[in-house]
Amino acid sequence: EVTVLDVRPVEEYRAGHIAGAISIPLAQLERRLADLPNGRRVVAYCRGPYCLMAVEAAKKLRSQNFRAFRLDLGVADWQALGFVVEGAEASP
Repeated sequence: EVTVLDVRPVEEYRAGHIAGAISIPLAQLERRLADLPNGRRVVAYCRGPYCLMAVEAAKKLRSQNFRAFRLDLGVADWQALGFVVEGAEASP
């Protein structure tokens, strides 16, 4: 199992996010590490392949001994591949 972590601003998360993802904006990550389950891999994502917030999040998490990775896809890419997106802009 993995924890899917959305590191975009809260407003973007509310507009649409990968189903099951938790929202911890990058600016809050260090002070909210306790919100992440221990012992599970963490996959961070942001706006897509050119967004560096997920890169930074994975780097910070690894420095705290989390098994963390970056997902290159953003929400629009995820939805275009047919995967579930939740939120106000998500398709029914």
